[in-house]
Amino acid sequence: MITDVIIRVLAQHWPAILLSVFVGWLVRNRYHNGLNKYPGPFLASLTDWWRFIDVYKRRPEVTHIALHKKHGPIVRLGPNTLSFSDPEAIKTIYGLNKGFVKSDFYVVQQSTVKGHNLPSLFSTTDNDFHMQFRRCVNSAFAMSALVQYEPFVDNTTKLFLKQTEKLYIGEDGEAKACDFTRWLQFYAFDVIGEITYSKRHGFIEHNEDIDGIVSYLTKLFNYVAPIGQIPLLDRLFLKNPLYLKLSQWGLIDGTMPVAAFARARMAERLPALQTEKAAILPTSEKPASLKVATPDLLSKFLAARTARPQFMTDTLVQTMAVSMAFAGSETTAISLSAVFYYLLRTPHALARLRQEIDEAARQGRFSDYETGLVTWQEAQTLPYLDACVKEAFRLHPAPGLPMERIVPPQGMEITPGVFVKGGTIVGVSAWVLHRDESIFGPEVEEFKPERWFVDEEVVKKVEVEGGDEEAKRKREEEEKRIKTMNGHMLQFGMGSRTCIGKNISLLEIYKLVPSLLRRFEVSLLSSFSFQCLVVGGFGNWKEVANEKKQNRSNSMIRAESGRLLMLGLLSRITLLRGLR
Repeated sequence: MITDVIIRVLAQHWPAILLSVFVGWLVRNRYHNGLNKYPGPFLASLTDWWRFIDVYKRRPEVTHIALHKKHGPIVRLGPNTLSFSDPEAIKTIYGLNKGFVKSDFYVVQQSTVKGHNLPSLFSTTDNDFHMQFRRCVNSAFAMSALVQYEPFVDNTTKLFLKQTEKLYIGEDGEAKACDFTRWLQFYAFDVIGEITYSKRHGFIEHNEDIDGIVSYLTKLFNYVAPIGQIPLLDRLFLKNPLYLKLSQWGLIDGTMPVAAFARARMAERLPALQTEKAAILPTSEKPASLKVATPDLLSKFLAARTARPQFMTDTLVQTMAVSMAFAGSETTAISLSAVFYYLLRTPHALARLRQEIDEAARQGRFSDYETGLVTWQEAQTLPYLDACVKEAFRLHPAPGLPMERIVPPQGMEITPGVFVKGGTIVGVSAWVLHRDESIFGPEVEEFKPERWFVDEEVVKKVEVEGGDEEAKRKREEEEKRIKTMNGHMLQFGMGSRTCIGKNISLLEIYKLVPSLLRRFEVSLLSSFSFQCLVVGGFGNWKEVANEKKQNRSNSMIRAESGRLLMLGLLSRITLLRGLR
């Protein structure tokens, strides 16, 4: 029988057969969807393990920048993955109603409760679900809502400034070590906790990782970044059927620390939900009134639940509350660290920003001369601050990986003359796009806040040489250049999937930076340098010792009277005797 022959051949030649199948799989990957015509690392065209290893090394943005410099606007990063740097690509990939959906990279980032995936606004791959979800909560994140949240930010910022002085300025002037990046992360966590639940987690008060939330997130991001390159692995690990089933049966409690905090806050306000229907909520805490003195995000989510109960379920309310801690703290902390880092690395920029703050103080444009707190409206009158923040966003956008989307089934022309078949994963890296000289001008690796202003010297020169009309035309060109730069910033994403918490993040950044600089002078210590490590798709800072191999214990420098030395951003911070 033919089956006997097949079995005999398989038994005798299985090594060769397996090798043939493996080679065939590699060849299939190499020529999949006709992507072999696009340049990139040869190994990347054969297997996604190339991407996995590159991300695991935690510097993929460096790889992507180098590959685009070498190969041009399109680079193949995997058997089914293309990276674009052409500015035209972002209009197609992230434009409204184009039919692109997020890839399974985002499914890896979905949390689970009782064995069920909880897609959030960020991690859902269903555009219709995202549209309905966002419609429920969109008003809570509008720019007009910022005035409601500013008191929450004020409370935490005042405490942060007070604790900074209390914890890190010795009465005898002796220096104390401080991981400033971690300190800023504590700040971001407590701010988002107060905005969301009217209750801080307690990071700043206790100067420690409350309930291991930060360390848990670090481990989680260490997992999702490389695993997201091969999402199938997630189904073998955290989302394997056995693990999920055991979780459903209550034999495994995979509840994240931040989720437990969110559940407790929900239980305080939802006494009617201590039922099987809302089993994700705890039953041990005594519920309190639904009313809060000042509306916070949770109260708005609950209002959305009341308005649209058929969609906004208790589970989605919890998902929204938990996701605020993830996205609302990590990305803001990264951006704050970047702003301070580049300011400290660029003395003339820091000096000019200080001068702007000093001038505003002399003109009486600040209302708080007791704590040094700068309001949102006051921060909007500081154009150089705005330029510094934008330049930090440009050089160090929080997303460290391309924002992946799947081409619609019918295929799509991504850029003029470049048609990509349906099912292909495409994306643009903010790190690559933000270094496009055709958009952002020369010296893209340099921190130059001045690039965000009209070049008045050039305009005056044109006026002298060509008259008023030529000067007017040149000014319009400069304004168009700045508008173009603003239109190609991807730090918060683009299109319908733009980060919903963008305005809250900006509120924190624009308030803390000038408030801190009003009270402290900051300078970098020279015994360390920095490198950026991408964790969970986000790029964060880590200090590394220079060749002198100094460690924290012997890098502390005796401070002069009234001085504060901070390690972490490797900074020396001097307490000002009078507020700016």
